[in-house]
Amino acid sequence: MRDLVVGLLVTLLPLAAFAQESEMKTVVDFTRPDEARWNIVNDGVMGGLSSSDLELTDSGTGLFSGFVSLDNNGGFASIRATFQSMDLSAYQRVRLRVRGDGRSYQLRFRLSGSFDGVSYTSAFDTRPGEWMEIDLPFDTFQPTFRGRVPRGAGPFDPAKIRQMGVLIGDKKEGSFELEIAWVRALGPPS
Repeated sequence: MRDLVVGLLVTLLPLAAFAQESEMKTVVDFTRPDEARWNIVNDGVMGGLSSSDLELTDSGTGLFSGFVSLDNNGGFASIRATFQSMDLSAYQRVRLRVRGDGRSYQLRFRLSGSFDGVSYTSAFDTRPGEWMEIDLPFDTFQPTFRGRVPRGAGPFDPAKIRQMGVLIGDKKEGSFELEIAWVRALGPPS
């Protein structure tokens, strides 16, 4: 009888993990590029000289690339997708599928549709030329405004997302390249 119970557990555990992982919502998928409107926001808004571009690849990914310049107090490049509104309160984290260049990036959410304001940010590292799936729990997203933690911003509320962005601002001058396949919201970790 004990062997039967152990056998059933071994059989059912992968199914339970699959059920948890199936609680998923696609936030961005570059095979469906018309679902989000993207904008480029670089440090030129404050006099910097960084440049970037977002292009669709033949393999259905988005390629965020450019050059980070530290001249004129610059040092960041970013892309942003705008949504009418997105409620991810039923999920605990996001997972990104990316291929990077060894540099650090940030995934950012905004709760307003305005150009400027508080972003909720979580950093992630990449490995050169390697596809990675990176999980970022919602409780790791911290409020930031122009590189500082604003007073009274409150916690990240995934029920009120209006924008999502990717930013590079690792204080290193040079070229960068981050290929993004998708971003998904997921339920409890398996």
